Amino acid sequence: MSAAPVWSVDPRSGNPREQVAVEATAEEVDRVVRAAHSVRDALADRTARAAFLRAAAELLEKSGPHIIEAADAETALGPARLTGELARTAAQLLAFAEVVDEGAYLDIRIDHEDGSRTPPWPDLRRWKIPLGIVAVYAASNFPLAFSVPGGDTASALAAGCPVVVKAHPGHPATSELCVSVLRRAAARTGLPEDVVTLMHGFDAGVELVRHPLVSAAGFTGSVRGGRALFDAAAARPAPIPFHGELGSLNPVVVTEAAAAERAPEIGAGLGASMTLGVGQFCTKPGLVLAPSGERGDRLVKALTETVSSAGSGVMLDHRMRDAFLAGVRERAALPDVETPVTPGAGGEHTVSAGFLTVPAAALTAEGPHDALLEECFGPVTVIAQYGSEDEVAAVLARLPGNLTATLQTATEGDDPEAAGLLAALTPLAGRILVNGWPTGVAVAPAQHHGGPYPATTSPSTSVGATAIERWLRPVTYQNTPDPLLPPELREANPLDLPRRVDGRRA
Repeated sequence: MSAAPVWSVDPRSGNPREQVAVEATAEEVDRVVRAAHSVRDALADRTARAAFLRAAAELLEKSGPHIIEAADAETALGPARLTGELARTAAQLLAFAEVVDEGAYLDIRIDHEDGSRTPPWPDLRRWKIPLGIVAVYAASNFPLAFSVPGGDTASALAAGCPVVVKAHPGHPATSELCVSVLRRAAARTGLPEDVVTLMHGFDAGVELVRHPLVSAAGFTGSVRGGRALFDAAAARPAPIPFHGELGSLNPVVVTEAAAAERAPEIGAGLGASMTLGVGQFCTKPGLVLAPSGERGDRLVKALTETVSSAGSGVMLDHRMRDAFLAGVRERAALPDVETPVTPGAGGEHTVSAGFLTVPAAALTAEGPHDALLEECFGPVTVIAQYGSEDEVAAVLARLPGNLTATLQTATEGDDPEAAGLLAALTPLAGRILVNGWPTGVAVAPAQHHGGPYPATTSPSTSVGATAIERWLRPVTYQNTPDPLLPPELREANPLDLPRRVDGRRA
């Protein structure tokens, strides 16, 4: 039986563009993983890894026009958006090269022998080593920054782990172009090309997470798909870490004082954020708690104007379009739900943005409105209009984990609700914003892109310097003669790495 073909499809028309590859069989998955395993030692040299990441960034930018053309043809995200995403992806690679050079991620700690302690201390030297092969499951909505050359791949390679990427079916041609860039960068810097490889196919993805030589996995996608892979990773004879980003509602709370001060500004900002990228950002604000009455009405009016002028757009593929339309119909049919701007089909291949309103009281207890507390991927948000602080607290108490939570508060004078609401939002998300909008995730050392389940399946971040920690594990050497130690742990610190010695920074 021949392997199933992998087609590149134009989301603007639904028509196939070209056959890109074929889906990997179980035997091919095994071959690719074993090839990656055979070259793992080549990534041990930190200098070579940093050079590889820099070469990858350079070649990615040089290949930018071809990659952007392919990505736009497969995702309809547009050249402007994709140009920015490619620059971000290259910057991520360069940032991790700097992390590797600095070496602080190794978290080196040395405690010298001390017989005066009770009990006595032996000589202990701790650092972090790479886990092994990392399986990366590419995202649909960021064909570069969260796909083949994206943050999971960059951070895993920086940690010294070979990477096997399972391509997303929404942009297979883009994936092939990007993996060729990474493999050329490896060859240019003297590394084996198999430090990063690519495969296609749903069944191949399941085989990959089950392969005994795979040591960890990173995933960005749906709750359903991510949870299935997470469960498979946990059910292995030797379970492995699974760092999955599965879904997020990204709640926003607008205080009474904020609405009184600047309801039109908040409504316009919300409209721009929830329609950005046709509502296909994982950080899209999907639930907004806003005051009822005249203040909230002014916010809704401004949101209506902004969303009405957004125009229709093409989603990443027709499957997502169908899911969006079905999700909107289900939610709009619920009791007490109104649609000031009705989201739906903008044309045969497009969707139009909109939003729903509902009394917050309808969300305070389990019932038919629970669907409004679940992410609906696409250009729609829900405005829950509250009449009291107790209603806000009751709704927040029912929310699942999120990537972000946002507080819109007064910018002038006191806002008596602000401190309490900030404290209530903090347990719900990994990034808390005040008077901003969550779409847009800066690639910075202090960034955290993750949150309580189902936002992510682990407490780690997939963006920022500390994303490298997902692919490392600590090892301590006890009473080990200096010549036998890795150079990073030797007494003289020959590599001049940052470390803590006897509890103090050296």
